[in-house]
Amino acid sequence: MHGKRLSRLAQLMRDEALDGLAVIPGPNLFYLTGQSFHLMERPVVALFPIDAEPVMVLPAFERSKGQAIPYPIRLFTYDESDASRRPAFEAAIHHASLGKRRLGIEPLRLRFLEFSLLTEASPDTCLVAAGEVLARLRQTKDEAEVQAMRRAVQIAEEALERTLPLIRRGMTERELAAELVVQMLRAGSDTELPFPPIVASGPNSALPHAVPTNRALQAGDFLILDWGATYQGYISDLTRTFFLPPLDAELAAVHQIVLQANQAGRNAVQPGATAGAIDLAARRVIEAAGFGPAFSHRTGHGLGLEAHEPPYIRQDNSLALDPGMTFTIEPGIYLEDRGGVRIEDDVLVTQEGSASLSDALRDLRAVA
Repeated sequence: MHGKRLSRLAQLMRDEALDGLAVIPGPNLFYLTGQSFHLMERPVVALFPIDAEPVMVLPAFERSKGQAIPYPIRLFTYDESDASRRPAFEAAIHHASLGKRRLGIEPLRLRFLEFSLLTEASPDTCLVAAGEVLARLRQTKDEAEVQAMRRAVQIAEEALERTLPLIRRGMTERELAAELVVQMLRAGSDTELPFPPIVASGPNSALPHAVPTNRALQAGDFLILDWGATYQGYISDLTRTFFLPPLDAELAAVHQIVLQANQAGRNAVQPGATAGAIDLAARRVIEAAGFGPAFSHRTGHGLGLEAHEPPYIRQDNSLALDPGMTFTIEPGIYLEDRGGVRIEDDVLVTQEGSASLSDALRDLRAVA
């Protein structure tokens, strides 16, 4: 598996005229090595030259983790002194023959710490953003990745069903978020969740990225739960909307519109369709109902090892979808000071069309 990924990386680097790639702890390093390293004050950098064996600079106490990488990789270690870092970086770059060459870096992740060490160790190495290489490397999932994501969805859905009977009036958003986290861990999620759950009640549900507060759940509230689990590093990201009786008729009608938009977006997914066309399919439903301005964000985003990664499902994205791409469909309508509705599913592009990885009931349900 990792051999195939390295071969694909090499081809992508050739396409972008790169001589190598530098990655730090995070999803890209995990994808390429199968090992999880901490992002900390002690730098860890792996270098993948296009025409030589990979090398890694890491603290001496992490050597055993580097040795567990399932293919040959040369390790260069340093001790606790800051002065020992530069020689390790110089030796690694020299061994990888990356002096006076084009080295791709992670544009959204590389810190000034690693940037400085790389440039000081080899001032004549040209560091260039490799965002396109990394996007193309990871945005099409293999069967093992898809199965891990399916399991992450199952865990999240099981946790939801365990949490719903525990919801009561007077419970705060924070208390409900904590309960949802506990249930995800009990259901089998990795301990590192993809993001803190969003629990937004009443007027707070009109905030797409609300943070759980000490607001107590009240009669008549609409309640948005946006949550996800992690399994073997791969994630799920789901949203469902509920209500605490009595039912607000206007928001119930809004929920039906969002449900139709969600279905339209999922129905539009197929190989060759553009990301922009998927966004438009969902957005047209909401606009036709007169709520266009209240749908204030894109229809979805890619997911896999990250909660937000390519492809991005927005109107201006002309990317054609390929089998194996995974992303969310999450239209919403948000009425300021009243409440909001969002319904989010995780979708896979297949050879024949698409499949929803999530199937938790989308209908509006009463809780508490």
